[in-house]
Amino acid sequence: MLKMLQYLRRQEWLMICCSLIFIVGQIWLELRIPDYMSEITTLVQTPGSTIAEIIGEGVPMLLCALGSLISAFVVGFFAAKIAAGLAQRLRSQVFNQVLSFSMEEIAGFSTASLITRSTNDITQVQMFIAIGMQALLRAPIMAVWAVCKIAGKGWEWTAATGCAVAVLMVMLTVIIIFAMPKFRIMQRLTDNLNRITRENLTGIRVVRAYNAEAYQEEKFARANDELTNTNLFTSRIMAIMHPGMTVIMSGLTLAIYWIGAILINNTAAVADKLTLFSNMVVFSSYAVQVIMSFMMLTIIFIILPRASVSARRILEVLETPAKIIDGEKNESELYERGEIEFRHVSFKYPDAAEYVLHDINFTAHHGETVAFIGSTGSGKSTLVNLVPRFYDATEGEVLIDGINVKEYTQWALHNKIGYVPQKAVMFSGTIASNVAYGDNGRAETSDEDIIKAVEIAQAAEFVNKKAEQYEAPVAQGGSNLSGGQKQRLSIARAICRQPEIYIFDDSFSALDYKTDRILRSTLKKETAGVTTLIVAQRIGTIKDADQIIVIDKGCVVGQGTHQQLLQSCDVYREIAESQLSKEELEHA
Repeated sequence: MLKMLQYLRRQEWLMICCSLIFIVGQIWLELRIPDYMSEITTLVQTPGSTIAEIIGEGVPMLLCALGSLISAFVVGFFAAKIAAGLAQRLRSQVFNQVLSFSMEEIAGFSTASLITRSTNDITQVQMFIAIGMQALLRAPIMAVWAVCKIAGKGWEWTAATGCAVAVLMVMLTVIIIFAMPKFRIMQRLTDNLNRITRENLTGIRVVRAYNAEAYQEEKFARANDELTNTNLFTSRIMAIMHPGMTVIMSGLTLAIYWIGAILINNTAAVADKLTLFSNMVVFSSYAVQVIMSFMMLTIIFIILPRASVSARRILEVLETPAKIIDGEKNESELYERGEIEFRHVSFKYPDAAEYVLHDINFTAHHGETVAFIGSTGSGKSTLVNLVPRFYDATEGEVLIDGINVKEYTQWALHNKIGYVPQKAVMFSGTIASNVAYGDNGRAETSDEDIIKAVEIAQAAEFVNKKAEQYEAPVAQGGSNLSGGQKQRLSIARAICRQPEIYIFDDSFSALDYKTDRILRSTLKKETAGVTTLIVAQRIGTIKDADQIIVIDKGCVVGQGTHQQLLQSCDVYREIAESQLSKEELEHA
């Protein structure tokens, strides 16, 4: 939790210092009140005292109480401001850190856990700063000051107070020993509940299609019950605190008055009896302040364990180094633009035993279309994902324009690429905002660029039918669009970027054959001179490519044109025979 303090700004440290000054003033005012009570008690017991004398002591006592109230309000305002500012900053830093993560780091945390850390965990830290900081500063000062005030007023009363504090500390220690581990478990269970809820919402169509509502309800109920039971366990332990504190405080007050009664009864002189009675009243007030200080510490013990776990989880994200590090080159130093070369590239996923890709070698020259085909799980998508550095090659080099992709800044590298993933991703907004998404390296994207990209992607037909056309709303995830519409808009987004390199990762699978053929023909004509990498399952999508690379079990087993591979590559011929008619094969 202490590491969180490094994220406080200078003005927030100044507010903490001001809060400390107001807390000291508040404590001084509160500890002055028993002194006035002692004077009033003495005046009441002394014959001949006047109302004016009692009021003379009572008015300052009321002013002390008012000053304490104002100080508490100021401290609360500063604490809330510090907590809100820190939470805002942590949310931004966690979000930015996650954006810098590669797929490896994101998979290591899991999406559900990252969401929980960005929301629930930061809220726990914010609550501790807002509430716990006041108690953390106030309680020790109050306890020490009150003990100094009561020192010398009777060892019997001091001993009773010491016993009460010892019992209180034992109770708190036992509670912390049992509760702390459960708070760690609670955060993990919250991650799990978040994951199950997210899976259910994103897969709601499949859940309904397979009548799996009861299964999902049971799965959610198990996770929910486990979290609830853990929460109840910690709540029941914490519930002991308040009645325990009340018993200790009431018992201490009773002990002070019982000891005072014995001392007063054993004293013969009236003046000494009056002094003892006055000391008993004052001591009782100060002893209550000591116990109240420890009661405030219980607030910290309630909030701190969970806040500490949350702070540790936040720091895990912030302190995790990104595996994908920027290079220094902002643009190509060669005349050739868009040439891609794989030199003896091998790759395995983190912590995996076996390689997914083995010694891949090929060159996609400027303006060429290179296609990849192979069975499911052969490593095609993994291969093209090494170009934009979603992962880095384990062995060998991936070069663009003769420069290793690791030497480019990620901004420069990504601005060279128009990437279309397997699953079309749409963001909430409009059609225009989705097509013109991101930084293209240009000052702005014009309406003409958007319209042209949509037309090339064969999406103009359905876009123009909408009432708002390019300003038509797109729901989160594109849930108000069909699979083919999302696919075409995703392709339009890449075209609008006007990149040097296109990467189509099985991006034509949701299109019918006619739209697929027209789109590729238009794309080839309108984007001549751009290097294109295509991952596909259909022979018809790639048979016109300048170079086709056949991948099988992570290895290149064939390389050439459609006609050449039909003659030389058994794997490619098997795929072709399963998809093309006899006439098409004979024609080839």
